[in-house]
Amino acid sequence: MNSDLFLVTGLVIGVFSVPSIVSSLSDKRPPRVAAFTLIASGALIVYAIQTKPGGYELQDIPAAFARVLAMII
Repeated sequence: MNSDLFLVTGLVIGVFSVPSIVSSLSDKRPPRVAAFTLIASGALIVYAIQTKPGGYELQDIPAAFARVLAMII
């Protein structure tokens, strides 16, 4: 698998876990599933950064999204 795919997957999962965290905290219940998805997201992002030679910079992220989208389509 491509490191761009791991990065994009981790970022998407991380973004989708934020509303779940907010919802859990507003209902005064522990965010167990949201915490698990956030940990999984972080692990994917760290793995992507470690497997790509030179790592990623902030300006590389939109290009990574474009490459993954082009790969899927």
